[in-house]
Amino acid sequence: MAPQEHQYLLAILLGFATGVIARFCMLRSDYRNYPSYPHGYIIHLSLGAIASILAALAVPALIEEELTAVTFLVLCAQQFRDIRSMERETLMKLEEQALVPRGPDYIEGIAKVFESRNYLVMLVALTVSGAVVLSNWRIGCIAAVIMVGFSLCCMRGSYIGDIAQIHAGTLHFDKSLLYVDDIVLMNVGDPNAREKILQEGVGIVLYPNDDDGRAILNSLGQRQAILHDVSILTGNQLDVGEQEWTPMARKNMKTGALGIFILPNYKNVECVIAAVKRTPILESAAQKPLSSDIGRNIAKGAKQHE
Repeated sequence: MAPQEHQYLLAILLGFATGVIARFCMLRSDYRNYPSYPHGYIIHLSLGAIASILAALAVPALIEEELTAVTFLVLCAQQFRDIRSMERETLMKLEEQALVPRGPDYIEGIAKVFESRNYLVMLVALTVSGAVVLSNWRIGCIAAVIMVGFSLCCMRGSYIGDIAQIHAGTLHFDKSLLYVDDIVLMNVGDPNAREKILQEGVGIVLYPNDDDGRAILNSLGQRQAILHDVSILTGNQLDVGEQEWTPMARKNMKTGALGIFILPNYKNVECVIAAVKRTPILESAAQKPLSSDIGRNIAKGAKQHE
Protein backbone atom coordinates (compact mmCIF):
# COMPACT_ATOMS: atom_id res chain seq x y z
CA MET A 1 0.00 0.00 0.00
CA ALA A 2 1.35 3.39 -0.99
CA PRO A 3 2.07 5.91 1.83
CA GLN A 4 -0.62 8.25 0.55
CA GLU A 5 -3.20 5.45 0.50
CA HIS A 6 -2.15 4.40 4.00
CA GLN A 7 -2.67 7.96 5.25
CA TYR A 8 -6.10 8.11 3.59
CA LEU A 9 -7.11 4.83 5.22
CA LEU A 10 -5.90 6.04 8.61
CA ALA A 11 -7.79 9.30 8.17
CA ILE A 12 -11.01 7.48 7.28
CA LEU A 13 -10.75 5.03 10.18
CA LEU A 14 -9.89 7.68 12.76
CA GLY A 15 -12.60 10.06 11.50
CA PHE A 16 -15.18 7.27 11.48
CA ALA A 17 -14.26 6.05 14.97
CA THR A 18 -14.30 9.58 16.42
CA GLY A 19 -17.69 10.31 14.89
CA VAL A 20 -19.20 7.14 16.33
CA ILE A 21 -17.70 7.86 19.75
CA ALA A 22 -19.05 11.41 19.66
CA ARG A 23 -22.53 10.16 18.74
CA PHE A 24 -22.44 7.61 21.54
CA CYS A 25 -21.41 10.27 24.06
CA MET A 26 -24.26 12.51 22.91
CA LEU A 27 -26.80 9.68 23.17
CA ARG A 28 -28.25 9.53 26.65
CA SER A 29 -31.36 7.87 28.02
CA ASP A 30 -32.34 9.75 31.17
CA TYR A 31 -35.49 10.68 33.09
CA ARG A 32 -37.11 11.77 29.82
CA ASN A 33 -37.11 8.08 28.82
CA TYR A 34 -36.11 8.84 25.26
CA PRO A 35 -34.41 7.43 23.30
CA SER A 36 -35.28 4.01 24.62
CA TYR A 37 -32.57 1.48 25.38
CA PRO A 38 -31.46 -0.58 23.48
CA HIS A 39 -33.62 -0.17 20.36
CA GLY A 40 -33.47 3.61 20.18
CA TYR A 41 -29.71 3.42 20.69
CA ILE A 42 -29.35 1.06 17.74
CA ILE A 43 -31.27 3.39 15.41
CA HIS A 44 -29.34 6.52 16.32
CA LEU A 45 -25.92 4.88 16.51
CA SER A 46 -26.50 3.35 13.07
CA LEU A 47 -27.39 6.73 11.61
CA GLY A 48 -24.37 8.25 13.37
CA ALA A 49 -22.11 5.59 11.89
CA ILE A 50 -23.41 6.33 8.38
CA ALA A 51 -22.85 10.05 8.89
CA SER A 52 -19.34 9.41 10.23
CA ILE A 53 -18.12 7.17 7.42
CA LEU A 54 -19.44 9.47 4.69
CA ALA A 55 -17.93 12.56 6.31
CA ALA A 56 -14.62 10.80 6.90
CA LEU A 57 -14.48 9.85 3.20
CA ALA A 58 -15.12 13.41 2.04
CA VAL A 59 -11.60 14.88 2.45
CA PRO A 60 -9.70 12.03 0.70
CA ALA A 61 -12.36 12.06 -2.03
CA LEU A 62 -11.94 15.78 -2.60
CA ILE A 63 -8.17 15.49 -2.77
CA GLU A 64 -8.45 12.67 -5.31
CA GLU A 65 -11.15 14.63 -7.18
CA GLU A 66 -13.69 11.86 -6.65
CA LEU A 67 -16.68 14.18 -6.63
CA THR A 68 -19.17 11.30 -6.71
CA ALA A 69 -18.31 10.44 -3.10
CA VAL A 70 -18.98 14.04 -2.07
CA THR A 71 -22.36 13.86 -3.78
CA PHE A 72 -23.26 10.94 -1.52
CA LEU A 73 -22.35 13.12 1.47
CA VAL A 74 -24.77 15.82 0.34
CA LEU A 75 -27.54 13.28 -0.26
CA CYS A 76 -26.98 11.79 3.18
CA ALA A 77 -27.26 15.22 4.79
CA GLN A 78 -30.60 15.73 3.05
CA GLN A 79 -31.88 12.40 4.32
CA PHE A 80 -31.16 13.40 7.91
CA ARG A 81 -34.05 15.82 7.63
CA ASP A 82 -36.34 12.80 7.86
CA ILE A 83 -34.99 12.09 11.34
CA ARG A 84 -36.83 15.10 12.71
CA SER A 85 -40.12 13.81 11.27
CA MET A 86 -39.45 10.34 12.65
CA GLU A 87 -38.78 11.65 16.16
CA ARG A 88 -41.76 13.98 16.05
CA GLU A 89 -44.17 11.23 14.98
CA THR A 90 -42.87 8.80 17.61
CA LEU A 91 -43.15 11.28 20.46
CA MET A 92 -46.58 12.45 19.32
CA LYS A 93 -47.83 8.87 19.54
CA LEU A 94 -46.38 8.51 23.05
CA GLU A 95 -48.07 11.80 23.95
CA GLU A 96 -51.53 10.28 23.50
CA GLN A 97 -51.15 8.17 26.67
CA ALA A 98 -49.31 10.71 28.83
CA LEU A 99 -51.05 12.06 31.93
CA VAL A 100 -48.78 15.11 31.93
CA PRO A 101 -47.76 15.53 28.26
CA ARG A 102 -44.57 17.15 27.02
CA GLY A 103 -46.41 19.48 24.70
CA PRO A 104 -45.73 20.11 20.98
CA ASP A 105 -43.04 22.73 21.65
CA TYR A 106 -40.98 20.31 23.74
CA ILE A 107 -41.39 17.55 21.15
CA GLU A 108 -40.29 19.81 18.30
CA GLY A 109 -37.20 20.79 20.29
CA ILE A 110 -36.27 17.14 20.87
CA ALA A 111 -36.75 16.35 17.17
CA LYS A 112 -34.46 19.23 16.18
CA VAL A 113 -31.81 18.02 18.59
CA PHE A 114 -31.68 14.53 17.11
CA GLU A 115 -31.41 15.92 13.59
CA SER A 116 -28.70 18.42 14.48
CA ARG A 117 -26.57 15.86 16.30
CA ASN A 118 -26.10 13.89 13.10
CA TYR A 119 -24.80 17.03 11.42
CA LEU A 120 -22.51 17.54 14.42
CA VAL A 121 -21.20 13.99 13.98
CA MET A 122 -20.45 14.75 10.34
CA LEU A 123 -18.50 17.86 11.37
CA VAL A 124 -16.50 15.84 13.92
CA ALA A 125 -15.58 13.10 11.45
CA LEU A 126 -14.82 15.60 8.69
CA THR A 127 -12.51 17.65 10.92
CA VAL A 128 -10.58 14.65 12.25
CA SER A 129 -10.20 13.08 8.81
CA GLY A 130 -9.00 16.37 7.38
CA ALA A 131 -6.48 16.82 10.20
CA VAL A 132 -4.94 13.41 9.46
CA VAL A 133 -4.80 13.96 5.69
CA LEU A 134 -3.41 17.50 5.88
CA SER A 135 -1.01 16.80 8.74
CA ASN A 136 -0.47 13.43 10.47
CA TRP A 137 -2.18 10.93 12.74
CA ARG A 138 -0.90 12.63 15.92
CA ILE A 139 -2.59 15.89 14.99
CA GLY A 140 -5.64 13.84 14.07
CA CYS A 141 -5.77 12.31 17.56
CA ILE A 142 -5.54 15.76 19.12
CA ALA A 143 -8.32 16.97 16.83
CA ALA A 144 -10.40 13.93 17.83
CA VAL A 145 -10.16 14.77 21.54
CA ILE A 146 -10.98 18.43 20.89
CA MET A 147 -13.94 17.67 18.65
CA VAL A 148 -15.47 15.13 21.06
CA GLY A 149 -15.18 17.73 23.81
CA PHE A 150 -16.69 20.33 21.51
CA SER A 151 -19.64 18.06 20.69
CA LEU A 152 -20.32 17.51 24.39
CA CYS A 153 -20.22 21.27 25.03
CA CYS A 154 -22.81 21.75 22.28
CA MET A 155 -25.21 19.53 24.21
CA ARG A 156 -25.67 21.99 27.05
CA GLY A 157 -28.35 24.61 26.62
CA SER A 158 -29.95 27.03 29.03
CA TYR A 159 -32.18 26.06 31.92
CA ILE A 160 -35.00 27.68 33.86
CA GLY A 161 -32.62 28.18 36.78
CA ASP A 162 -30.59 30.52 34.55
CA ILE A 163 -33.43 32.97 33.88
CA ALA A 164 -35.52 32.97 37.08
CA GLN A 165 -35.34 32.90 40.86
CA ILE A 166 -37.31 29.95 42.19
CA HIS A 167 -38.79 29.89 45.70
CA ALA A 168 -41.29 27.84 47.66
CA GLY A 169 -44.77 29.33 47.74
CA THR A 170 -47.65 28.96 50.18
CA LEU A 171 -50.70 27.04 49.01
CA HIS A 172 -53.98 28.36 50.40
CA PHE A 173 -57.65 28.60 49.49
CA ASP A 174 -60.01 31.54 49.20
CA LYS A 175 -63.29 29.68 49.29
CA SER A 176 -62.79 27.18 46.45
CA LEU A 177 -60.00 29.03 44.62
CA LEU A 178 -56.50 27.60 45.03
CA TYR A 179 -53.71 30.15 45.37
CA VAL A 180 -49.94 29.90 45.56
CA ASP A 181 -48.99 33.11 47.37
CA ASP A 182 -51.03 35.74 45.48
CA ILE A 183 -51.42 33.82 42.20
CA VAL A 184 -54.76 32.16 41.43
CA LEU A 185 -54.31 28.62 40.08
CA MET A 186 -57.64 26.83 39.78
CA ASN A 187 -61.02 26.12 41.29
CA VAL A 188 -61.29 23.03 43.54
CA GLY A 189 -64.84 22.24 44.64
CA ASP A 190 -64.34 19.04 46.65
CA PRO A 191 -63.53 19.79 50.34
CA ASN A 192 -61.63 16.51 50.68
CA ALA A 193 -59.50 17.41 47.65
CA ARG A 194 -58.75 20.83 49.14
CA GLU A 195 -57.58 19.24 52.36
CA LYS A 196 -55.33 16.78 50.52
CA ILE A 197 -53.83 19.58 48.43
CA LEU A 198 -52.96 21.62 51.52
CA GLN A 199 -51.39 18.61 53.24
CA GLU A 200 -49.47 17.01 50.37
CA GLY A 201 -49.26 19.61 47.60
CA VAL A 202 -46.25 21.78 46.77
CA GLY A 203 -46.43 25.36 45.53
CA ILE A 204 -43.52 27.04 43.72
CA VAL A 205 -43.17 30.59 42.45
CA LEU A 206 -40.76 31.57 39.65
CA TYR A 207 -39.63 35.20 39.55
CA PRO A 208 -38.05 36.11 36.16
CA ASN A 209 -34.70 37.89 36.34
CA ASP A 210 -35.63 40.32 33.56
CA ASP A 211 -38.05 40.84 30.71
CA ASP A 212 -36.34 38.13 28.66
CA GLY A 213 -37.08 35.65 31.43
CA ARG A 214 -40.62 36.97 31.71
CA ALA A 215 -41.18 36.33 27.99
CA ILE A 216 -39.89 32.78 28.35
CA LEU A 217 -42.14 32.00 31.32
CA ASN A 218 -45.05 33.51 29.40
CA SER A 219 -44.78 30.72 26.79
CA LEU A 220 -47.42 28.03 27.23
CA GLY A 221 -45.09 25.46 25.71
CA GLN A 222 -42.38 26.31 28.26
CA ARG A 223 -44.86 26.04 31.13
CA GLN A 224 -45.98 22.61 29.92
CA ALA A 225 -42.35 21.49 29.66
CA ILE A 226 -41.78 22.53 33.29
CA LEU A 227 -44.85 20.64 34.48
CA HIS A 228 -43.84 17.55 32.52
CA ASP A 229 -40.25 17.45 33.79
CA VAL A 230 -41.26 18.09 37.40
CA SER A 231 -43.91 15.37 37.21
CA ILE A 232 -41.37 12.88 35.84
CA LEU A 233 -38.62 13.72 38.35
CA THR A 234 -40.67 14.05 41.54
CA GLY A 235 -43.59 11.79 40.70
CA ASN A 236 -47.21 12.79 40.44
CA GLN A 237 -50.41 11.49 42.05
CA LEU A 238 -52.55 12.46 39.06
CA ASP A 239 -54.69 9.64 37.65
CA VAL A 240 -57.31 9.37 34.94
CA GLY A 241 -60.48 11.25 35.85
CA GLU A 242 -58.96 13.10 38.85
CA GLN A 243 -58.58 16.64 37.62
CA GLU A 244 -57.99 18.06 41.11
CA TRP A 245 -54.47 16.64 41.10
CA THR A 246 -53.53 18.10 37.71
CA PRO A 247 -50.25 20.07 37.85
CA MET A 248 -50.97 23.71 37.15
CA ALA A 249 -48.99 26.82 36.15
CA ARG A 250 -50.45 30.32 36.16
CA LYS A 251 -48.82 33.74 36.04
CA ASN A 252 -49.17 36.97 37.95
CA MET A 253 -50.22 39.37 35.18
CA LYS A 254 -48.55 42.40 36.77
CA THR A 255 -45.16 40.97 37.72
CA GLY A 256 -44.84 38.04 35.31
CA ALA A 257 -44.12 35.66 38.20
CA LEU A 258 -45.20 32.08 37.50
CA GLY A 259 -46.98 30.06 40.17
CA ILE A 260 -46.84 26.26 40.00
CA PHE A 261 -48.79 23.59 41.86
CA ILE A 262 -47.98 19.90 41.86
CA LEU A 263 -49.02 16.95 43.98
CA PRO A 264 -45.82 14.84 44.07
CA ASN A 265 -45.56 11.28 45.33
CA TYR A 266 -43.63 12.53 48.35
CA LYS A 267 -43.70 16.10 49.57
CA ASN A 268 -40.17 17.45 49.18
CA VAL A 269 -40.06 21.12 48.30
CA GLU A 270 -36.28 21.21 47.69
CA CYS A 271 -36.51 18.41 45.10
CA VAL A 272 -39.38 20.12 43.29
CA ILE A 273 -37.39 23.37 43.12
CA ALA A 274 -34.35 21.48 41.80
CA ALA A 275 -36.52 19.81 39.13
CA VAL A 276 -37.87 23.18 38.00
CA LYS A 277 -34.35 24.64 37.79
CA ARG A 278 -33.09 21.89 35.49
CA THR A 279 -35.93 22.12 32.99
CA PRO A 280 -34.41 23.14 29.64
CA ILE A 281 -35.45 26.37 27.96
CA LEU A 282 -37.19 25.52 24.71
CA GLU A 283 -36.04 27.09 21.46
CA SER A 284 -39.60 28.19 20.70
CA ALA A 285 -39.78 30.00 24.06
CA ALA A 286 -36.34 31.65 23.97
CA GLN A 287 -37.53 35.17 23.18
CA LYS A 288 -35.28 38.18 23.88
CA PRO A 289 -37.27 41.42 23.88
CA LEU A 290 -34.39 43.20 25.65
CA SER A 291 -32.23 42.77 22.53
CA SER A 292 -34.39 45.39 20.80
CA ASP A 293 -34.58 49.13 21.47
CA ILE A 294 -38.32 48.91 22.10
CA GLY A 295 -37.90 46.18 24.72
CA ARG A 296 -35.13 48.08 26.51
CA ASN A 297 -37.13 51.32 26.52
CA ILE A 298 -40.19 49.57 27.94
CA ALA A 299 -38.09 47.94 30.66
CA LYS A 300 -36.49 51.28 31.50
CA GLY A 301 -39.89 52.97 31.70
CA ALA A 302 -41.22 50.22 33.97
CA LYS A 303 -38.33 50.73 36.39
CA GLN A 304 -38.90 54.48 36.48
CA HIS A 305 -42.60 53.92 37.14
CA GLU A 306 -41.75 51.67 40.09
